[in-house]
Amino acid sequence: MKILVIDDDAAVRKFISLILQRKKHTVVEAYNGVNGLQLLQEHPDIAVMITDLIMPEKEGIETIIEVRQQYPSIKILAISGGGKVSPENYLVIADALGAHTTLKKPFSGQELIQAIENLL
Repeated sequence: MKILVIDDDAAVRKFISLILQRKKHTVVEAYNGVNGLQLLQEHPDIAVMITDLIMPEKEGIETIIEVRQQYPSIKILAISGGGKVSPENYLVIADALGAHTTLKKPFSGQELIQAIENLL
């Protein structure tokens, strides 16, 4: 399965990508929501999007709203370590706006795999 990972932190993107690739998923990486939406157009076979919520240019909440409108079949996993407020507050908002599931950073590889399996 092809999964889009959107996070402005390269180390987080790489961690997520390595975990998913070990489970034989194909991973496409984006550094913010603008880049992520471009990649969705280029890769129509993406089935799952994992997005951070706090990012420059286009944050995850905006990205979730656009993906829900333009690509309703894509499953969304929102992740956040928080910002000015606790990560739980951002994740509640993401859930209300269309994320199928959420994970609070930091999370383990096993928690990530479990979240993906639950989406499918």
